[in-house]
Amino acid sequence: MIGRISGILLEKKPPQILVEAGGIGYEIDVPMSTFFDLPACGEKVELHTHFAVREDGHFLYGFATSEERTVFRQLIKISGIGARTALAVLSGLPVSELTQAVALQETGRLVKIPGIGKKTAERLLLELRGKFDALPSIAGQAFHPGAPSPGGDILDALLALGYNEREALAAMKGLDEDIAVSEGIRLALRQLAKV
Repeated sequence: MIGRISGILLEKKPPQILVEAGGIGYEIDVPMSTFFDLPACGEKVELHTHFAVREDGHFLYGFATSEERTVFRQLIKISGIGARTALAVLSGLPVSELTQAVALQETGRLVKIPGIGKKTAERLLLELRGKFDALPSIAGQAFHPGAPSPGGDILDALLALGYNEREALAAMKGLDEDIAVSEGIRLALRQLAKV
């Protein structure tokens, strides 16, 4: 299994790139989220990878973060979801937004991705429910993708108080991005008390 690759970026032809490592050129398919963060050709690049062997060939997929790779691997485990669809999902939604959509079971975000209809979106949300709970680095990003973020701290506080991720994210939905952590916790708890 090839789990990571480090080398010189030779070509960028979306969604595929060519990376030379150890004198070998590796063709790697990447989601657009990774593609847009790539350095210029001729510069060093490092990617987390997923190697797949199928009847029609061997394929290497690359990701800027281990969280992206984890989400990709969860997606391709779902019956009927292939690597192309998984890459489309990651290209259309950042990991933080996808995990939030899963936690809140919001199909609206997924149907905006080309190739994802309402039924597929519902099935994805159902199949992915609870799959990202064990990944603190993803759960902490679920409110706002930037780090450090007050949203991540508020979410962590609510989870520590015993609320599940779905309840916590629903309570945080209307909060401003730049809210102070203590104020955010207070408002979220007030929202949870109404339920």
